[in-house]
Amino acid sequence: MDPPREESGGIWTGFHTREQAGACLPWVPVSRRNTRRGPAGPGSRPARGPGRPLISPLRPPDSAGRDGGVGGAPSDELCLPLSPRPHPRRSPDGKRKRKSSQCSLKSSMSGYIPSYLDKDEQCVVCGDKATGYHYRCITCEGCKGFFRRTIQKNLHPTYSCKYDSCCVIDKITRNQCQLCRFKKCIGVGMAMDLVLDDSKRVAKRKLIEENRERRRKEEMIKSLQQRPEPTDGEWELIQLVTEAHRSTNAQGSHWKQKRKFLPEDIGQSPIASMPDGDKVDLEAFSEFTKIITPAITRVVDFAKKLPMFSELPCEDQIILLKGCCMEIMSLRAAVRYDPDSETLTLSGEMAVKREQLKNGGLGVVSDAIFDLGKSLSAFNLDDTEVALLQAVLLMSSDRSGLLCVDKIEKCQEAYLLAFEHYINYRKHNIPHFWPKLLMKVTDLRMIGACHASRFLHMKVECPTELFPPLFLEVFEDQEV
Repeated sequence: MDPPREESGGIWTGFHTREQAGACLPWVPVSRRNTRRGPAGPGSRPARGPGRPLISPLRPPDSAGRDGGVGGAPSDELCLPLSPRPHPRRSPDGKRKRKSSQCSLKSSMSGYIPSYLDKDEQCVVCGDKATGYHYRCITCEGCKGFFRRTIQKNLHPTYSCKYDSCCVIDKITRNQCQLCRFKKCIGVGMAMDLVLDDSKRVAKRKLIEENRERRRKEEMIKSLQQRPEPTDGEWELIQLVTEAHRSTNAQGSHWKQKRKFLPEDIGQSPIASMPDGDKVDLEAFSEFTKIITPAITRVVDFAKKLPMFSELPCEDQIILLKGCCMEIMSLRAAVRYDPDSETLTLSGEMAVKREQLKNGGLGVVSDAIFDLGKSLSAFNLDDTEVALLQAVLLMSSDRSGLLCVDKIEKCQEAYLLAFEHYINYRKHNIPHFWPKLLMKVTDLRMIGACHASRFLHMKVECPTELFPPLFLEVFEDQEV
């Protein structure tokens, strides 16, 4: 059940109001012939409070009407202060300093006004400009705050009136008699029961926060539901890409049952020293080269099965394949990371540990692929998502030397759009799944660039006869 509702003043809360800015209290012009106040009889003189002068100096002509006072008062009228006021401070040059509360007052008078109020709606208590519906009445910020403080601090029993509760309350005199002001608040209908005590205020704030959080979750769910899913044409493209991947992915979903672990004694005895301080185990390198040729062939076959790729010039096809081959092979290995054995399965058949892959020639590239495998394991990618990720890597229009850059870019955009819509269809539980997955494209591109640099060192340190011809054909002449 919702706690009692307290009317709020919105952005007005905490602003200096007219009655709070003591330095801005208005001066009321009083005629020499009529100095009556309250219920006193005709011709009687006003009560003189302690320390209050009977009359004030003449009002300067340029201050007429300032701060809510009566404008256009003739200069021969006397001015009676409504409350004790200290002498104004003066600067060293003799000029009067204006207090900052005047600026605060002016700034507080302009602000948000609820749409249910008329343009010049007046406070039903004092006649000042109303700011909203407070405690069941249309009031200004000043009267709202006065009423709230009076009830919360139980001040009304302490209020008294010097004029038998007959004071006229308006925006000029509202600060002069708290009792009459409070009685008028009650008289116009302000409800005491709507003012919350501390415990109810805390409960209200808690309920507001809970409602905000609930609305935020509802909006998030609604936005997820409204995200577009693949069109019929995109489903057709997605199916083609998925089939191309499945038909060229060794062992398919049964790779765990069919993998063979590389013996632990291989990859642990480095022989040739690399320029960057890493070692190459030639026996491990020889084992890896046995599976590299079929792995490259599968990547080429995957690309040929994509209709958009086959429509490109032969020169562009070669450039795209050389650029993405290591990236796609790394992706296929990374999605087959096994956290239990801490191995990657290469080409669907050879399970290797981090050090074995590192000493087998890849060096720091091995660390990047293993780290990628660890992070991708949380994404739980299906075959379609892996296939679309490969298609995006393949159709990279920023490869050097391409002829049909615009066409390739449009192809990649088509894959990306279908990919995003498929992610919407899958409804992953990971927050911001799509942008996080796209960042893996950058990681794979970095792996490809790092391997191109590593390949140059391997050619220098390892015997040429150990390199399969297709391996040399794909990775030679790559930009580093």
